[in-house]
Amino acid sequence: MRNSLNLTFLCLSLFAGRMCSQGNQFNVEVGRSDKLSLPGFENLTVGYNKFLRPNFDGEPVQIAPTLDIASISSISESNMDNTATIYLRQRWTDPQLVFEGNKSITLDARLVEFLWVLDTYIVESKKSFLHEVTLGKRLICLFSNGTVLYVLRITTTVACNVDLSKYPIDTHTCQLQLESWGYDGNDMEFSWMRSNDSVCGLEIQRLAQYTIQQYFTLVTRSQQEIGNYTRLILQFELRRNVLYFILETYVSSTFLVVLSWISFWISLDSVPARTCIGVTTVLSMTTLMIGSRISVPNTNCFIKAIDVYLGICFNIVFGALLEYKVAHYSSLQQMAAKDRGMPKEVEEVNITNIINSSISSFKRISFATIEISGDNIDYSNLTMKTSDKFKFVFRDKMGRSVDYFTIQNPSNVDRYSKLLFPLVFMLANIFYWAYYMYF
Repeated sequence: MRNSLNLTFLCLSLFAGRMCSQGNQFNVEVGRSDKLSLPGFENLTVGYNKFLRPNFDGEPVQIAPTLDIASISSISESNMDNTATIYLRQRWTDPQLVFEGNKSITLDARLVEFLWVLDTYIVESKKSFLHEVTLGKRLICLFSNGTVLYVLRITTTVACNVDLSKYPIDTHTCQLQLESWGYDGNDMEFSWMRSNDSVCGLEIQRLAQYTIQQYFTLVTRSQQEIGNYTRLILQFELRRNVLYFILETYVSSTFLVVLSWISFWISLDSVPARTCIGVTTVLSMTTLMIGSRISVPNTNCFIKAIDVYLGICFNIVFGALLEYKVAHYSSLQQMAAKDRGMPKEVEEVNITNIINSSISSFKRISFATIEISGDNIDYSNLTMKTSDKFKFVFRDKMGRSVDYFTIQNPSNVDRYSKLLFPLVFMLANIFYWAYYMYF
């Protein structure tokens, strides 16, 4: 019984092994037939080396890329970079992939591993990734003449150094640069396929704060320690939409300046009204200045154009508050002088005149036993000390200087301010907009 069971188990084992070997042989033949049924792919198994570039030890490979800008998702002033999603299309010719016919073949992205492909990278890229949903967004298309089309969908964050000294009336120039990582100009030559027409999608982009003014393509050389590399550059100009800032900041600050001028038409005696207007406008301008700096964080090292304008407005508003303080103080001083009835002109004192007037009064008095004659009086010693003279002259000069700067009519301060403050603000605006718009 045991011998029969062992024999049966041995037969089943041999049969199962034979079936497995036949199945594996069938799968290999099917896989081989599928692989060889694709024209041109027999080169992967016969003499094709994916580790060597086309025309190895010969002429450099000619690369003709094009770009399709899908979106520009963000432009960050604080980080000085921009993030974009692009379709990068690169074409080159591989003589080993020539096949008969006039058709093109689109291959699965996973077959890229069997072919030689470019090592293009984005210069000055901070972070980049290839989209992987649902599969890696790569495409290989083969043409019968050996031309290879390699397409990638990439999202990249590229550095863009910006000058915020004219913010928000600023224009920035950003670049997207492509270069080979390992192949220099002797092995690979880049050139835009159709010059500026090689880039599409930029003209239809709608950004939150910017408008794309223009763009153009360049081909330059990058000299490095290990060789001279060809570099492709896409350069585009971004101009900030200033209308939002005009309505949000410039108009608001201008209204606050005009509001501060209303106090010039209010009587000097209305202390609460004028003080309330002055303090309110100053505090509002301070809040507006703080808010403008919060909107652009990490850029406090820049003195921006908006800071200059808000500084002008703040100085005028604060000057209007000080104007009332000066006028009100002068009014109080004038009222105090009238109440005391003090004369404004001080006569000079001469000690000799005082003595002469006193002696002449004594001449009119007759005494029986005393006769006074002014001619025999010697009052040469009756003189003022030098230190007393100096003190008196100094006080007199100081009083005259104070009278010179004293405002005789405080109401004239408001009258002149009604003309002076608007004129200064208008001239400041003319110089401001002329400088930041045309220089």
